[in-house]
Amino acid sequence: MDHDTKNESYTQNSITLKGAVAMGTGVMIGAGIFALTGQIAELAGPLFPLAFVAGALVTGISAYGYVKMVNAWPSSGGIAMILHKCYGAGGIAAGAALLMALSMIIAESLVARTFAAYFLRPFDITGGPLVPALAVSVILFAFLVNIAGNRSIGLFSIVMAIAKIGGIAAFGIAALWSSGFEFASVSDERDPFGAVGFIASIALAILAFKGFTTITNSGAEITHPHRNVGRAISISIAACVVLYLLVAFGVGASLSIDEIIAARDYSLAEAAQPALGQLGFELTVVLAVVATASAVLASVFAVSRMLAMLTEMKMIPHRHFGMSGPIQRHTLVYTVVMASMLAIFFDLSRIASLGVFFYLVMDMIVQFGIWRFRRGDTGASAVPLLGTLLLDGSILSAFALMKLKSDPSIVAYAVLSIAAVFVFERLYLRKWIEVERQAAA
Repeated sequence: MDHDTKNESYTQNSITLKGAVAMGTGVMIGAGIFALTGQIAELAGPLFPLAFVAGALVTGISAYGYVKMVNAWPSSGGIAMILHKCYGAGGIAAGAALLMALSMIIAESLVARTFAAYFLRPFDITGGPLVPALAVSVILFAFLVNIAGNRSIGLFSIVMAIAKIGGIAAFGIAALWSSGFEFASVSDERDPFGAVGFIASIALAILAFKGFTTITNSGAEITHPHRNVGRAISISIAACVVLYLLVAFGVGASLSIDEIIAARDYSLAEAAQPALGQLGFELTVVLAVVATASAVLASVFAVSRMLAMLTEMKMIPHRHFGMSGPIQRHTLVYTVVMASMLAIFFDLSRIASLGVFFYLVMDMIVQFGIWRFRRGDTGASAVPLLGTLLLDGSILSAFALMKLKSDPSIVAYAVLSIAAVFVFERLYLRKWIEVERQAAA
């Protein structure tokens, strides 16, 4: 089966190395910095900057298998292609691919809620109906920009990536400089969750780096994919971990752990005021609004592409509902509707928790599939694949344990949702593993 779609929106050699890096960092930066810093600090305590480092290391090991697969089969199918190559056209591949798509929609709604939190911060509004209303508004804005076409998205992503990196780096450096490189949070002895809390916090940090999968989903479109997919992923992760550390230490220099947790939905803005004054606070809010809006844009584009690919690979059903135009136009609508519903009914903490469960379960299925079925074809070493399985399992277990104590209902939602995805795919496809998998490869 040829997984490279014939849809005109997928064009070989249309994404340069710079464009791929901009695409990956565009998704990562919005979620990692603005949405998750406070939540990570709540679990990791004073060591929260190190959670970003640990998250980058785990993500780097995890990315090994994805790069090996994309090097062997460059494809616009991305993760859907990887799962199909490993498990065939059955329920396991389709269910895991749908989990990935849903985790991307969750990330989209997470960043949209963060956009609203920062936008409203100058008005001292931290809750109420305006938060979901603004979140839905930025998702709809991303939809309108997306239907304008790929070229406008690619150019916008590059410009916004440069602006975000420069602005966030400036914030971190200025906050550290103004504090005299003294860290209020590091001297804080508050660390109620210990080692388990730190391990659990890595789960959220991994969410801050999962945007690298956007690059694998564009494998066939990237110039010289055998060389540039791996490079783009490595550069994106490295750039983001430097930025995340700058910001983490900048926030930690201005606020105590309790203050970071209290302002976890808008912690950068809260840290900017004592460090940089009112002007710094206002500039940080503007930066956050622009960065999160562009991250929503990149996320909407990426998930609609993946849903379109799953539809074309007949891994999920598709209904036009009277809409005209190509499949990806329809999946854009589905993406916007689902992300908007999440943004309306769930707060940031719960959205992030769902994203952790969906993504890590999907990643474990991918790593096992490559180890079990495609190691010989790709030349992949068993060590990073099995190492990722062990790390993912340990981190997910710690995170689930913490959530069972603080919010057991979200664990139930996650388990039931994951089970529903696989039951749905089992009923739709009527098989778990396609017996002609090797022949179809």
